[in-house]
Amino acid sequence: MMAWLQLCAMMGLMAAMALTLSLAEDSGLPVVDAKKQSHLEIVKKHKYPVLFRQKREWIWNSLYVEEEKPAPIAYKIGQLKSSQRVEVKSFKIEGEGANTIFTVDRKGDLFVTRALDREEKSFYHLTATMYDGNHKLIEDAGEFVVQVTDINDNTPVFPRTYNGSIMERSTIGTKVVEVRATDADDPTTANGELRYSLTHDLSAFQIDSITGVISCKINSLDRETKGQYVVVVKAQDMRGMASGSTATTSVTITITDTNDNIASFTRKVYDLHVPEDHKLNEKIGTLELEDRDQIQNKEPIFTILSDNTNMFNIEPSPNKDGNLMLKKPLDFETKDSHTFTVQVQENLRHLRFPADNVNSAVTTAQVNIRVLDVDEPPVFTHPIYTFTVLEERLVTNIGTVTARDPDRANKSIRYSILDKECPIGINPFTGQLSTLRMLDRELEATHMFQVRAQEEPSGLESFVKVNIIVQDVNDNLPELVADEIYVCENDYAGTVIGTLRATDKDDQPASFSFSLASESSNFTIKDYSNSTAELMVKQGPFNLDDPKDYSVNVRISDGGRPLLTSINKLAIKSCRCDARRIPTQCKAGARRMGVSVHALIAILLCILTILVIVILFVMRKRYQKDSLASMKNSGEIHEQLVTYDEEGGGEMDTNGYDVSILSSACNDGSLLRHSERHPHPSLYAMVQKAPHHHPQPTACKGDMAAMIEVKKDEADHDRDGFPYDTLHIYGYEGPESLAGSLSSLESSSSGSNVDYDFLSDWGPRFRTLAELYGVDEPEYYHQY
Repeated sequence: MMAWLQLCAMMGLMAAMALTLSLAEDSGLPVVDAKKQSHLEIVKKHKYPVLFRQKREWIWNSLYVEEEKPAPIAYKIGQLKSSQRVEVKSFKIEGEGANTIFTVDRKGDLFVTRALDREEKSFYHLTATMYDGNHKLIEDAGEFVVQVTDINDNTPVFPRTYNGSIMERSTIGTKVVEVRATDADDPTTANGELRYSLTHDLSAFQIDSITGVISCKINSLDRETKGQYVVVVKAQDMRGMASGSTATTSVTITITDTNDNIASFTRKVYDLHVPEDHKLNEKIGTLELEDRDQIQNKEPIFTILSDNTNMFNIEPSPNKDGNLMLKKPLDFETKDSHTFTVQVQENLRHLRFPADNVNSAVTTAQVNIRVLDVDEPPVFTHPIYTFTVLEERLVTNIGTVTARDPDRANKSIRYSILDKECPIGINPFTGQLSTLRMLDRELEATHMFQVRAQEEPSGLESFVKVNIIVQDVNDNLPELVADEIYVCENDYAGTVIGTLRATDKDDQPASFSFSLASESSNFTIKDYSNSTAELMVKQGPFNLDDPKDYSVNVRISDGGRPLLTSINKLAIKSCRCDARRIPTQCKAGARRMGVSVHALIAILLCILTILVIVILFVMRKRYQKDSLASMKNSGEIHEQLVTYDEEGGGEMDTNGYDVSILSSACNDGSLLRHSERHPHPSLYAMVQKAPHHHPQPTACKGDMAAMIEVKKDEADHDRDGFPYDTLHIYGYEGPESLAGSLSSLESSSSGSNVDYDFLSDWGPRFRTLAELYGVDEPEYYHQY
């Protein structure tokens, strides 16, 4: 048999070689002698190798490596084989882990040098080639795979924590939460297949062993009994066999609340004490409730089972208790206690089962309210009072404001009006209103004020608003209303020259009638009995040059009760008009206008103000005149002298000298005017130069020096002397100057030819000037 196989192999090899040679000849490639070729070899032409191949003869075995198998000494996992018979041969492997993890010997045995981890790498791809003893390629590279087989070397892992929730009273099978674990082993083998279970046999929940879904096992979960469960889930590989690895995790399951309990009163009787002055719509007290459900599922409904619903009301508080509210005011004196029953119900529209505490809940309670007495302020019989009174009359009984003490003490009440300027008075004991002065509707039609009611003595007080409406009486005269009326020169009899109307300040409807108060030869009035009338020409003609002014006295009656009549003078202008009765030139008619009292008072005040101003002005002038005379008598008149030294030299040649002399001097040079001495001419008049018609002597400076020495001596020895005045002068004029002195004082010297006595005849305004220049008479002499 073996011989037959060898023969077949040789025949196949020869056929392959013949086919190769035939293909080579057909393709133009060099032909190799088959006799010389006992094996395949590489033929090189133009430095490019040409490989002559035959059908591969690799014989592979299944190559597997068990993971985590220790390899202190490399162990064999298979052999590389070929069907070719070559005595001397060698193998070479390449690829993942070649010659490091995997090695091969000359026999083709494949070895593993260390332990492998499938979870790190499960397949290794390698290639193998075979050479003869001359290192010539016998068998081309063939690919093979080394597979690492899995072992159960990893335990399950829960990647996170799980929590779930379920509503109480949920049905059986309701999903709570799904848990998942992972295993690094091969999931296609039992090593990676997990099964789930609960470590404790809980009757409330169950878990699907394959999917890990936890669901409700019962339909009687009660949050009020137990609000949270903690279950332990176990995950095991090897399909849950006892040899498999396990992992556990805790799952917290929260039971959420539903409204399965009804609210219950904590007490059967609630006693409350409330003062009678408790404010409306404010809480009196709280009816506390007990409800095992959470606040969002606490839905009580309160009902008052009595006739007190109009006086009390119950509203839910923030924590769903009942706040008792006051709707109407309490009155201790009327009723000092209130008793009623309150019922509470629960909204259980979402509940499919009876409430847990349906048999033990307290759903009705009695409320006892005791009203406490409080000292209350007086109470008026009306919230506001309104009275009417006729104007222009003193009324002793307008109406009465009444208040009472609501307390059982029933203290007396005293009334008063807060506004001190109010024209209405009130009886402090009875509250009767009266007028303090006559009212005028035209000035103020309504009077509003507050009345205070106070318990005696100095007790609580209350206020009420009072309105006094002033009723009108016919006390105002009608007033004429007419546009500017004129008459044309060519107006004939019957011509209407104006329309008359009237007004009345009274509130009563008026029916005005018009007539002439005095007979007029030129005009007449036609009354239409509708509060209007027309002024018509009775007789003409009219002349613009006639100095006569036209006017009529119109009598107006208002038709009221009492009937009032007024007479109004109406001025009529005379005009020259065109054909359409449009005035082109008019002469103003005398129209007498009355002056009101207010205008008259204003005029009188203006006149009085002007008189006061005139009196003050006259007094001021007189005071100034007296002051001036007093100053003259005291010698306090000052004068400034300005003279020039010489002429012709200009300002640069002027020498200035300051000479201090007294304002006046006696003939002996004294600073004072003593009573025993007679008046003499002033000293500066004596030292002036001679008039122009006399020869001009040379100025003597010795005279001025002597005068200065005299003044100094008097100032040093006379305590009553007056201070010096300052005189700005420019010495004496030069002898070569032909001009006289420019000083105006020269006119007052004794050598003047001018007589100033006429100044005394000019009146008080020129008295001072007359005193200055009238030196010949002693009564006009004054000291300077």
